[in-house]
Amino acid sequence: MLSALTSLAAQQGRSFWMPTQGSTFAPEVDGVFQFIFWLSVFFFVIIIGLMTVFVIRYRRRPGIEADNSITHNTKLEVFWTVVPSLLVLVIFYLGFRGYIRARTVPGDTYQINVLGKKWVWSFTYPNGFSTNELHVPLGRPVSLTMTSDDVIHSLWIPAFRIKMDVVPGRYSKLWFVATEKGEFPILCTEYCGTGHSDMLTKVVVHEPSDFMKWMDEAGNQYEGMNPAEAGEKVFKKYGCFACHTLDGKDHPIGPTLKGLWGKMETLSDGKKVLVDENYIRESILDPQAKIVKGRTPSMTVFKGMIKDEEITFLIELIKSLKD
Repeated sequence: MLSALTSLAAQQGRSFWMPTQGSTFAPEVDGVFQFIFWLSVFFFVIIIGLMTVFVIRYRRRPGIEADNSITHNTKLEVFWTVVPSLLVLVIFYLGFRGYIRARTVPGDTYQINVLGKKWVWSFTYPNGFSTNELHVPLGRPVSLTMTSDDVIHSLWIPAFRIKMDVVPGRYSKLWFVATEKGEFPILCTEYCGTGHSDMLTKVVVHEPSDFMKWMDEAGNQYEGMNPAEAGEKVFKKYGCFACHTLDGKDHPIGPTLKGLWGKMETLSDGKKVLVDENYIRESILDPQAKIVKGRTPSMTVFKGMIKDEEITFLIELIKSLKD
């Protein structure tokens, strides 16, 4: 059984330490890792082995006085200075070579814009379509131009061996060539608040023809759905689940959407407001305008990101969740 699992992992480019090798960067990164790992194992065995020998051989014994004389061996000192220094230079060269290749974006990449916000990823394609999952073609260079809408995030695709901070007010770039079809997890590795652990999504790698087909279908993503069903898709697309629920259970950050429609909310200034179409629209586009009493103003501003049609779908979803 163990040999079968090991064989399967090897076929998929995985190891005991690493996930699937899903990009052209993965073999190079894994090679440097394996070199450093086995070099460390070698010196660990040598050092622990010699230490054990010396502890046993030169232990304190009755009737034998300790020899406190100090001797000097120039050749030995030069050896254990020069050899580690050369190994450090080799590791630096391997790492720097991989770093330069990862930071030099080719000119013929398929460009996707990435927005990180609490607590969801948004990927926008050249045709203007946006989704919270990253879809890419197999074997084609893809570049990600990334920024944040609020705090520092960090996009990490373990199978591709790439990671980069996503910083508000500036753009950072990543690029890769996917070499394996399938779905691979995407995580945020920069703590970004209470919903940090929920900032999860995936990259889906398609055959080039399947990718173009997906793009055509994605442009009509709400076709055939009633408004409430489309609203639930919008709810997931923009990561609303990070702050709200649909089942009536209150969330630590934001209210549940079930039973919210038609409710009178008390604001932080003591005024009351009816939860209707205008209130929901304003809360999505400018969530700081009216803060409900007892709630913290932590909701992301979606103005400029969400379409009017999608706001309408969300409103219909909330209407359908009456108690």
